[in-house]
Amino acid sequence: MSGHSKWSTIKRKKGLADAKRGAAFTKLSREIVIAAREGGGDPEMNFRLRLAIDKAKTGNMPKDNIERSIKRGTGDNKDGVVFDEVTYEGYAPKGVAVILECLTENKNRTVAEIRHGLDKAGGSLGENGSVMWQFDRITFFNFSEEKMDFDSAFELAIEAGADDVTQDGDMIEIIAPVNSFKDISEALSVANVQPDDAGLRMEPKQEMGLDVDDTLQVLRVVENLEELDDVQNVYHNMTISDEAMAALEAA
Repeated sequence: MSGHSKWSTIKRKKGLADAKRGAAFTKLSREIVIAAREGGGDPEMNFRLRLAIDKAKTGNMPKDNIERSIKRGTGDNKDGVVFDEVTYEGYAPKGVAVILECLTENKNRTVAEIRHGLDKAGGSLGENGSVMWQFDRITFFNFSEEKMDFDSAFELAIEAGADDVTQDGDMIEIIAPVNSFKDISEALSVANVQPDDAGLRMEPKQEMGLDVDDTLQVLRVVENLEELDDVQNVYHNMTISDEAMAALEAA
């Protein structure tokens, strides 16, 4: 399982997502707004909207919130706020490459907050393309083996177009090309498997390893960046070792 998936899993286990549910709902709502604005309000015809709604439901976002966000995106509910998508690239401490996907109504504020967050931690903001070449965009599905055993998940996923299936502890992860998301999602639905997490992410082509203390330092920076209102996702190319995982779970 990738470093990004491990980090997300730990946050769910520790309840951090619930503790910051208001902020999480804001980010989920923005993603729905953008998806509906770009591709319309029908999730059956709009892959990105379907993905955003599924993610919102997984995050226990109320149905009314989802519907309001769709209407904002389609223009049926105008509030005067227009969000733009923007991606920033740079380096966290220890030379770890980071990509930050943002939705913002004020790009100047967003880039200033990100630059400040990286600079004070000993990192730096880079130019477009400075680290993007180190990542591939993929689709993923995470669920526990209680919902489906590894062998069954492997067979289902490969038949639906996946590239790989891995298991870390009791969590299974399916990795696939972006264009296989719909087929795998439908196959899991037929098998009555509701993923704990699913979506698109940037996957590093090669991960870099650090010792436990340095890993924890970088992850604190990643978490601080994730907490910025305009930041939707933060991706990095750092391996999270079993020792670092244990330290995170014990913290």
